[in-house]
Amino acid sequence: MSIIHVLILAIMQGLTEFLPVSSSAHLVITSSLYKLACGQELITAGNEEIFTDIVLHLGTLFAVVFFFKKDILQIINAFITACKTKNFDSFEAKLPVYLTVGTIFTIITAYPLNEFCEKMVSSPAIVGFFLIITGFVLFFSEQLSQKIKQQENSNQITLKKSILIGLAQGIAACPGLSRSGMTISAGLLAGLNRITAAKYSFLLSILIILGSSVFYPVLKLKTSEITSFNWISITIGFFVSMIVGYFCVKYFMQFLNKYSMKCFAYYCWVIGVCAIVFFNFVK
Repeated sequence: MSIIHVLILAIMQGLTEFLPVSSSAHLVITSSLYKLACGQELITAGNEEIFTDIVLHLGTLFAVVFFFKKDILQIINAFITACKTKNFDSFEAKLPVYLTVGTIFTIITAYPLNEFCEKMVSSPAIVGFFLIITGFVLFFSEQLSQKIKQQENSNQITLKKSILIGLAQGIAACPGLSRSGMTISAGLLAGLNRITAAKYSFLLSILIILGSSVFYPVLKLKTSEITSFNWISITIGFFVSMIVGYFCVKYFMQFLNKYSMKCFAYYCWVIGVCAIVFFNFVK
């Protein structure tokens, strides 16, 4: 993959990973438009393109770690202390358990969808359809969450809520279904406030992205194939997605503190319809 191609995807990944608009959908649509502009066919993505997408996700993962480093250190310290004292009463001590359980349910849900999701990389019109579904999930989760009675512990994650959000993250393996959108929406429907739901959503992404970063190269790629990749482009893409992603999560958290996600629902509907019309009837 060329540097320009990867750079465009890196910027798109950084801008959309944390917004509830599906970064995977934007990568598929952007990459497809780039291929058309360069006279290339929309064939199934090769291993280099899939691996590059994983590396770009890894870049935005580092952005999450840097942004929430104080929270992460606090959680780790609380868990270590709890293991020593055998007292897991504090919320911070329980959180690693909830994140692990949520990740397990994500894997259980997402694994059967693996092959289907890989094929969708060359089907931007189908991705557009799932993007429209994301819009409906965002819209109605905001509508319904306003009717859910907010209790005193609404900002607390429980085991039941972690399973629900983990399942939502697993379903979001399909390109077009926003990971952050599905998990934040699930959190809202479970009675969490937006900030708590978003923070948990971003923390939950850490284990699954780390896992996929190891799983795909080890099980899918050969050493000779990996060495043939354009590592200059991939490395540049990693740092660009990390930097753009850091500022995106920073300002998105500020946005959620004041506004709802309905505007992103409208955006998903527009982009989804445009993708379906363009790739089915125009190109």
